[in-house]
Amino acid sequence: MTVPRVVFLLDVDNTLLDNDRFAADLTARLDHDFGRTQRERYWSIYAGLRDQLGYADYLGALQGFRAGSDDEPALLRMSAFLLDYPFMERLYPRALDAIRHLRTMGTAVILSDGDIVFQPRKIQRSGLWDAVAGRVLVYLHKERMLDVIERHFAARHYVMIDDKPQLLAAMKRALRDRLTTVFVRQGHYAVASARIAIDPAPDVIVKHIGDLCDLALRDLHGVTVSRAAGAAHERTVRESSPEQP
Repeated sequence: MTVPRVVFLLDVDNTLLDNDRFAADLTARLDHDFGRTQRERYWSIYAGLRDQLGYADYLGALQGFRAGSDDEPALLRMSAFLLDYPFMERLYPRALDAIRHLRTMGTAVILSDGDIVFQPRKIQRSGLWDAVAGRVLVYLHKERMLDVIERHFAARHYVMIDDKPQLLAAMKRALRDRLTTVFVRQGHYAVASARIAIDPAPDVIVKHIGDLCDLALRDLHGVTVSRAAGAAHERTVRESSPEQP
């Protein structure tokens, strides 16, 4: 069997899809149906589960939220809100174009963290499942599953596209020159990382996922681009850091 030259691994939340906007919509719905105190309780349960599990579990948080609210008529409607949420409307501009462009250069695979029910549902309803022809992997901690990923999608070279530079750095340390890391500066994780030195720095940095449409394979594979991008990231960190007294 011929091994593909390049496999593109694409994160979902805040990389292809504006998950921060979804969270804001969920907050507004909780406020409307249950009030501020109960909304804060939901997000407290969510935060506790995230610390425990290491990934977002919106349905699990709703299960926990049920205790003490079991007689609320709006509770049953919350499951429909989550499962039927119009995730296709939350795709970033040109996200699907970016996937189509990557598929002209190699194999595109969705690689996401998350639970085994809601996250696949999100990927399906957003149209991302079909965009990659069903090549979807969802794990608890994807950076720990590199051997498994390689078994599913063998390649000479991998390109990981994500909004979390710390995760990209962890994968880069494991795969080294076999991986090109692409940091998409979208969402709250990207904002939070602006003042953090990432080692190793991302190989390529783009502001928006749609910017991938303007890159050729050599831009996502070459050492020259990697060094330039890393230097650019270091300059960004220095310029955004507060001056020392």
